[in-house]
Amino acid sequence: MSTVTFGIVPGYGEKLHEAFGYSGAVRVGDRVETSGQAGVDDDLVIPDSLEDEIIQAFDNVERTLATVGATWKDVIHVNSYHKVAPGDDAIGDDVNAVMAEQFRRRLGGRAPIWTETGVTVLGLAAMRVEIRVTAIVGSGN
Repeated sequence: MSTVTFGIVPGYGEKLHEAFGYSGAVRVGDRVETSGQAGVDDDLVIPDSLEDEIIQAFDNVERTLATVGATWKDVIHVNSYHKVAPGDDAIGDDVNAVMAEQFRRRLGGRAPIWTETGVTVLGLAAMRVEIRVTAIVGSGN
């Protein structure tokens, strides 16, 4: 039987756990799943810049993975959710450029699968991005 371990990030993760009762990550054996990670700081403040928000979301994925012994290099699947205006027909090239740059910076050449979805609302009114991942610990070695 596999061991199940839940991870809660100090700071923003603890606040969200207290408010809503969920964990940021779960590890079952070597498989890790994260909840969607927002681009918030430890006080749940969202940067004004969309680029900074995306980078903060990537940082928060990293922090969340670490709570259960994983890293970006273990990631095999990424789901990203991007706020778009009703009627928009695509997620902007500016968003895609930042996402691609962060993948290259953090994944060391690994290319996980990626599903990118445009949505009209996210968990907090000011949020514009949320990222969740699946990882297999040790697979990035």
